[in-house]
Amino acid sequence: MPSNDTLSIFFPMWNEEAYIERTVAAAKEVADDLVADGAIADYEVIVVDDASTDATGRIADELAAADRHVKVVHHPVNRKLGGSIKTGFASATGDLVLYTDADLPFDMAELHKAVRLLRYYEADIVSAYRFDRVGEGPSRAIYTFFYNIMIRRLFGVRMRDINFAFKLCRRSVFDHVTLRSEGSFIDAELIIRARKLGFEVIQFGVDYFPRTRGESTLSSLSVIKRIVVEMFTLRRELRGLSPIDTNAG
Repeated sequence: MPSNDTLSIFFPMWNEEAYIERTVAAAKEVADDLVADGAIADYEVIVVDDASTDATGRIADELAAADRHVKVVHHPVNRKLGGSIKTGFASATGDLVLYTDADLPFDMAELHKAVRLLRYYEADIVSAYRFDRVGEGPSRAIYTFFYNIMIRRLFGVRMRDINFAFKLCRRSVFDHVTLRSEGSFIDAELIIRARKLGFEVIQFGVDYFPRTRGESTLSSLSVIKRIVVEMFTLRRELRGLSPIDTNAG
C-alpha cells in the first residue's frame, strides 16, 4: 500500500557553488524514485543558504524557481552548522526529514534503505555511520574516535560515528526535542536528547565518499572548542530531563 508520508531533505550550505546543482539533482532523483515506489507521497528539497559569499544563494533561487519541489531559506548572517541545521528542521514540512551535507558524503540511494528501516523497526531516527573512514585522513579519524568515546563517557550513549551527517527523523520528534547547539555538536545533541526522552534510534552503515571540492573546517581548533563547551552545557541541562511517553502522540 502506498505511503501517505511526505519527505523533506535539507542541506545546510555555505559557499557550496561547486556542489549545489549536483546535490539538489541527486536528492530529487532519489525522492522521485521513492514517490514512484510508493514509499512517500511527495517531497521537498530545502537549501539552507548560510549567508554564502559565492553564487550558492543565486543558484539555489534559480533551482527553486524552476522546480516546485525545491525551496530556499537564506540566512542574513552566517549562523554556522548548528544554526543552519536548526533552520532546516524548523522549515521542513515533511512527515520524514533527512538532513545531510552538500558534498554528498554517501550515495543518496541509501535513503531507500533508511526509510525501510525506519518503518520496519518502528524507529524515530535512523542515523548512519561510515564503514570506511580512511579517505578523510588520519587526523580526522583519530579526532572522531576520541569524540565518540567522550560522548559515551559523558552521556552514556553508545553510537558509531554519531556526528555523521545522515539523520533521517520523524518530524514528530521535534515536538519534544529542541536543539540549542550552534556548532558541530548539534548532530550528537540531536541523538542524545532523543535517546534521553525515550525515542528509538537505530543505525546502519554506508560507504563514505570524502569531499573532493572545497575544504571542510569541522576539525579546526575553534570548532573543537565550541563542541566542548556545548557538550558540557548539555550535560548539565540533561539532569532535568526525563523520558516521555513516545507513544502518546
